[in-house]
Amino acid sequence: MPYPDASLEAIDTICNNAWKAFHEYRLLSLKQRADFMRAIAQKLDNADPSLISTAMAETHLPEARLRSEKARTVFQLTSYAAACERGTWLDARIDTAITSKNPAQPDLRKTLTPLGPVVVFGASNFPFAYSTAGGDTACAFAAGCPVIVKGHPAHAGTSQMVANLILEAARETHMPDHVFAHVHGSGFEVGKALVEHPRVKAVGFTGSFAGGKQLWDWANARPEPIPVFAEMGSINPVFLFPEKLEKATKEIADMYAASVTTSVGQFCTNPGLIIGVESEALSKFIDILGEGIAATPPADMLHAGIAKAYAEKRKNALSQDQVTEVAESRNASEGAQGIATIATAPASAFLGNPVLHQEVFGPYSIVIQCRDLTEMYNLAMKLEGQLTTSLMATDQDIQQNPALVEAIKNIAGRFIMNGVPTGVTVALSMQHGGPYPATTDSRWSAVGADGIKRFARPVCYQNWSDYLLPDELKNANPLGIWRTVNDILTKDAVQ
Repeated sequence: MPYPDASLEAIDTICNNAWKAFHEYRLLSLKQRADFMRAIAQKLDNADPSLISTAMAETHLPEARLRSEKARTVFQLTSYAAACERGTWLDARIDTAITSKNPAQPDLRKTLTPLGPVVVFGASNFPFAYSTAGGDTACAFAAGCPVIVKGHPAHAGTSQMVANLILEAARETHMPDHVFAHVHGSGFEVGKALVEHPRVKAVGFTGSFAGGKQLWDWANARPEPIPVFAEMGSINPVFLFPEKLEKATKEIADMYAASVTTSVGQFCTNPGLIIGVESEALSKFIDILGEGIAATPPADMLHAGIAKAYAEKRKNALSQDQVTEVAESRNASEGAQGIATIATAPASAFLGNPVLHQEVFGPYSIVIQCRDLTEMYNLAMKLEGQLTTSLMATDQDIQQNPALVEAIKNIAGRFIMNGVPTGVTVALSMQHGGPYPATTDSRWSAVGADGIKRFARPVCYQNWSDYLLPDELKNANPLGIWRTVNDILTKDAVQ
């Protein structure tokens, strides 16, 4: 069923209500926030089967993929709830007073406090994990922030169903009214109004560069600029080092044929660029990779808009000077399906053509052939920021090329050795973010409980009476959390 776009009047009311809820929700204990998140997870885990069937109809994703993604979303909610309750993310610091100093050092205690209402934009390619009850929503709730979700129009029904589950969980756990809201909007006006509203204090986004950059521009043009944590995708370059490629040509080619085409290439970590040095092994790699791509049948993409954009960008990339198509899906025909494609070009063409640096969102990758490792280094130095970079290399390859390895590391958030970038583990040590234009702020991760910190800011209490301090800063450490006290990490009480 179609959902009408939220009116500007409704958006104003929603944002003002979220601001009121903020002043109640921020005062709830870490346990109360965590219990709310666990209640959402339980609702989602036990959701009616119609949720999956609705998502299948709206996204063309298969049932197994959607069930797996829903399970991941449940895990995100429960694991971030546990992290919220542990309180380590608060980064509590205490430096007790030193009266013998001249001048005396005051008692200083620092923690994180929530920013305020957060707007989360649902992602087109992950209707559960990066959408209504996804990672950004979970992180904001953990930080103490109300959330307003703008559902993605490509899976509006799925988004509304998940929103209803969150609202049920909020009622059953006695959360403040308006701690969560959900709006629809197929045009840019709804998103613009949300980002520009003075009661909104942060934005979470997963999607295209154009979309994320626009949100960032609106946020920075406000009288009070606010942070936009936008994950905008990348081409995730893979560097094939000579010794490794010589030893494992077929293994690497098969691995990357699967990675390029998984889920019709509709991952922000899809390996859209593969870089090697001209050799017999590289030629063999291209041939085997091409065979794998040709054997991959065309498949329905998420929605007609993504399919149209893929077809246009694929055609444009293949039309560039010195670009040669290696292989595409057999029996391919233009339409709403993604045609798996591998192309190749010399490094000189890539270095001189910005079009080849752009993401082609779908099952497409291009193999760039360098004359030698020096040209590979020059190419790495010219690349823009990426979510991931991958090295297919032996230890000896790494040891013999330290400058090249450092150049590759310098552009990425996640640095992968002998693996594929597709597949993002939800763990505290995961980094899902990278230098611009992969994200708007490379210091933060959109995956893992470290993402909670995005929606909080530091505040320092100076010379406060102990009983007036927040629990995480009190002498007795009633929360039992890890704190840095006089430069020592400890759970002990302050003596």
